[in-house]
Amino acid sequence: MTTTVTKPPADAVPAPPKRTRGPKSARAGGQLHAGPIAYVILALFTVGSLFPLVWTAIAASRDNNRLAQSPPPLWFGSGLFDKLEVAWKEANLGEAFLNTTIVAGISAVTIVVLSTIAGFAFAKLRFKGRNALMLIVIGTMMVPPQLSVIPLYMMVAKLDWTDQLQAVIFPSLVSAFGVFFMRQYLIQALPDEIIEAARVDGASSWRVVWHVVFPAARPAMAVLGMLMFVQTWNDFLWPFLVLTQMGDPTVQVAIAGLGRGYTPDQSLIMAGALLGTLPLLLVFAIFGRQIVGGIMQGAVKG
Repeated sequence: MTTTVTKPPADAVPAPPKRTRGPKSARAGGQLHAGPIAYVILALFTVGSLFPLVWTAIAASRDNNRLAQSPPPLWFGSGLFDKLEVAWKEANLGEAFLNTTIVAGISAVTIVVLSTIAGFAFAKLRFKGRNALMLIVIGTMMVPPQLSVIPLYMMVAKLDWTDQLQAVIFPSLVSAFGVFFMRQYLIQALPDEIIEAARVDGASSWRVVWHVVFPAARPAMAVLGMLMFVQTWNDFLWPFLVLTQMGDPTVQVAIAGLGRGYTPDQSLIMAGALLGTLPLLLVFAIFGRQIVGGIMQGAVKG
């Protein structure tokens, strides 16, 4: 008895093996879900981050006697708005807010523009001594800023800029950190092919910067501008040396004049500090999503 074996056709394709469906978080495109421990850790970090701000508001609503008691108060008193009003009038914070906004705004915009141009030059242009110059820029970040206070003050005094806003503005128009930050971003975010295509189309260097570099660097520019604005707003040492409370003070200089006396009024000082922090919280509440998005976009491109 003979058995015949039928051969499968040559163009037959075997059926693919069945895939076993794994957990949702393991599949491509699936979202990772945090567990209860992650929520607890995030809640603890959130409470720890907000505690200094909340404690400032609590201290501003109390008086010196209650703040000196043990345990300290852990809830608000009834004098918060009264202390805020006294601090606003006594420190003339309206003028101080305007001065600080001018100083921080000019410094932030100038640093962002100059740092983007310099970062593009160090990242994409080829010229002699590029690496040496970049090392010098990074080296300036290692020098403590306190070492430059005396020669800088001598220059300001010779220019007769003491107690004027330009004494605070001009020393903060450039930033070595900003140049390094933008260079690192543009190395990854700006392909060389786009620059070469713009050159082929006849674009000059400044046109490349305006139409190619600035649009590509917009997320990093937003982040750098926010960082520089906050840093200039919170700067205390240099404005305190060249400005006075009776002239054109910034917010930090104006707050430094609060609560003076044989027994400093700690609650009044806390009220001034709270008022000085609120504009930064407002700016971050408005532009926080764009800033975080810029950071995340830079991280993905990097």
